[in-house]
Amino acid sequence: MRKFSALLSYLEISSSYWHANQAMFSPAAVGGDHGNISLAVREADPLLPAPNNDDDDDILAGVVGKHWVPADEKEILASKECGAGRPPLLYRTFRVKAMLINLYRFLTLIRVMVVILFFTWRMEHRDSDSMWLWWISVVGDFWFGLTWLLNQLTKLKPRKCVPKLSKLREQFDLSDGISNLPILDVFITTCDPVGEPMLYTMNSVLSILAMDYPAEKYTTYFSDDGGSLIHYEGLLETAKFVALWVPFCRKHCVEPRAPESYFGRNVRPYTGNTPNEFIDDHRRMRAEYEELKSRLDGLSAVIAKRSEAFNNADTKEGHVNATWMTDGTQWQGTWIEQSKGHMKGNHAAICKVMLNQPSNDPELGMPASSDHPLDLSAVDVRLPTLVYLAREKRPQYSHRKKEGALNVQLRVSALLSNAPFIINFDCDHYVNNSQAFRAAMCFMLDPRDGGDTAFVQFPQRFDDVDPMDRYCNHNRMFFDAALLGLNGIQGPSFIGTGCMFRRAALYGADPPRWRHDDAKAKERSLASPMTIVDETELASVMTGKYEDRTEWGNDVGWVYNIATEDVVTGFRLHRAGWRSTYCAMEPDAFRGTAPINLTARLYQILRWSGGSLEMFFSRFCPLLAGRRIHPVQRIAYFNMTIYPVSSFFLVMYDLYPVMWLLHGQFYIQRPFQTFAVFVAVVIATAEMIGMVEIKWAGLTMLDWFRSEQLYIIGTTGVYPTAMLHVLLRFLGLKGVSFKVTAKKLTGGARERLAELYDVQWVPLLVPTVVVMAVNVVSIGVAAGKAIAGRWSAAQVAWAATGLLFNMWMLLLLYPFALGIMGRWSKRPYILFVLLAAVGAATASVYVAVARSM
Repeated sequence: MRKFSALLSYLEISSSYWHANQAMFSPAAVGGDHGNISLAVREADPLLPAPNNDDDDDILAGVVGKHWVPADEKEILASKECGAGRPPLLYRTFRVKAMLINLYRFLTLIRVMVVILFFTWRMEHRDSDSMWLWWISVVGDFWFGLTWLLNQLTKLKPRKCVPKLSKLREQFDLSDGISNLPILDVFITTCDPVGEPMLYTMNSVLSILAMDYPAEKYTTYFSDDGGSLIHYEGLLETAKFVALWVPFCRKHCVEPRAPESYFGRNVRPYTGNTPNEFIDDHRRMRAEYEELKSRLDGLSAVIAKRSEAFNNADTKEGHVNATWMTDGTQWQGTWIEQSKGHMKGNHAAICKVMLNQPSNDPELGMPASSDHPLDLSAVDVRLPTLVYLAREKRPQYSHRKKEGALNVQLRVSALLSNAPFIINFDCDHYVNNSQAFRAAMCFMLDPRDGGDTAFVQFPQRFDDVDPMDRYCNHNRMFFDAALLGLNGIQGPSFIGTGCMFRRAALYGADPPRWRHDDAKAKERSLASPMTIVDETELASVMTGKYEDRTEWGNDVGWVYNIATEDVVTGFRLHRAGWRSTYCAMEPDAFRGTAPINLTARLYQILRWSGGSLEMFFSRFCPLLAGRRIHPVQRIAYFNMTIYPVSSFFLVMYDLYPVMWLLHGQFYIQRPFQTFAVFVAVVIATAEMIGMVEIKWAGLTMLDWFRSEQLYIIGTTGVYPTAMLHVLLRFLGLKGVSFKVTAKKLTGGARERLAELYDVQWVPLLVPTVVVMAVNVVSIGVAAGKAIAGRWSAAQVAWAATGLLFNMWMLLLLYPFALGIMGRWSKRPYILFVLLAAVGAATASVYVAVARSM
């Protein structure tokens, strides 16, 4: 009949672990935006003031939700004892209410018992019309039952950790204006001003430079892996604009602090102290920003025209078509017309300080005048340090893509600022909440287990995703359910961007609880103040050969040679005994852009799934980790690396409808009635568990259903391709090429969503198209058999039950069907008409053939 259960030494630390110890801390900004951020965005005139409230209780109410309560009484008692000379607790932990989580666990236990009874019954009734298919279905059901159980084990103790920003300020922002917050290095990586539009990238930079964090306490490193002059000069233009933008943000407590997002929103809070000046300042800043955008848009033409003029004037022998800077010198990086030593993958290293390190004392700005459009006389106008990097690239050395760039930033920053903490950003993500750096510090500096925390991971949130989230870009079931489960074990995995790291952990050091006493003493004694670095030394750490025969990319820094380098890097830290923390804020800490085109989204999933399987069959296999990793954390990584294997069984199940083409009736399992009852109960319990899960995770039915749809779409075409990739790599071949997701820049949300209707036909789409066709044709053949009188009334009834599975599969593949329709998908009814027409045509052909025989 049908299968119904288808859903069933390392690098020695040469500088201080606490480079910014208490004796070296310097005065923080005054007159800035400390504590002046409203968490409530109201629908009102954007130029009217909104109430200012920084109370931690309001923060907790906005983030925690009604189904969560404080984790335990010990934390509450410890918090009360902090007043007696003890450092305050810097975050609170919450658990799901007992009634809800116990119901979740009880339903899980019930389903485990049902699945065990189901397998026992099947092994006692080995009766099928095709025993080889019966064995495939049994093994598949066992696999799905096992992986489901292991996945549930990681979500039985979900935890929310909420930073206490007011306590952080009480401890580190002193009454005399001195700040004891540690210094921080910020990494941004980019490589292509076309695939990664520069406007996104520069907005990321602007939002970071405007953070509510002492300006003298953090340095931003901008890594341009393409070595292009347009990125360098774009950063110069941005550095000029930031001299107005950052004080404007401080003066009026602007949120978010990426101008493209800020000026593009119809709803904005105002929490500043000068509402009378805001209207004029807002108008002037918007005009300045529009001018910046125009200059950025025209940079390519300006650079090309300038270079052509210099090249035509150059009459020296050996003349080449170089790319020229404004000062009349040749650009060291990639040239417009690529030449030997100046092309992508073959150019010298570049390191330039764009904004110098600010002084420790506040610097108030100028009053408004014809030369100064804003009144900044009461605002600290200091700017954080900004450094441009383009590492050396040579054809004879592997460049290691994004991870190689991050490791170069790690080495360069060690020589220049050497902050004990690092946070990394993709160039298409911006800061949406200026308190995010402080929030992460709450976990790193907490007196309980902050020292054992290797990284703090924020969720990925996206702008401009279509309202119905057709391809599950928001991925809420992962970010708001799975990662909360990991938060109750050893912590979330690293997911690529928006993550604060402890430098010592990246260097390969052991966490404090696993160190010997002498190692702890050595680390505390290391101290090296910031010094002027020799340019030769700086260039040496940026060379392509620096990492030859070293542990870089292996046991030091970010890991190389695996597509999911983020997950592997996080696993390496967990394997060493470090913890991590998942932090969700309100408003979101960071936001970015996501691929909303079907093909681009599937290639993104292919890169993740292929890299996951690579990890499982590498030396980073979770099963080979040592004793320092938590047992359930090991299970979580096992699930994160082996899940594409499920596609083998699901594709078989998806193609079972071919049996409708056979003569007579076909049963995978007999007696079918009992089999159908078992399958119905197994599926029903799974759905009940899902309903409880979305309740405590604060999700919707649409979030859950989109996740189900994406999973089925992935298993039909993407995951089998990932398995092929790993097989080819195992045989020593190149494997499948993983395409980096390109971002498109358009003028607004309406134009941005135009990408949703683009159709890019690639072989990756073919398997899913076949599965859809098989299910549609099977429905038509079954209807034809009923019309032709080939089945009895009882057989028709059982067939109708089986056909529910076909229709369920088509419903799950619905987003894929819309994706391949292109612009026709704007009228979804066309799809239903088309499917009905194909089914009716198939039934008619079958009836005609049957009656002619």
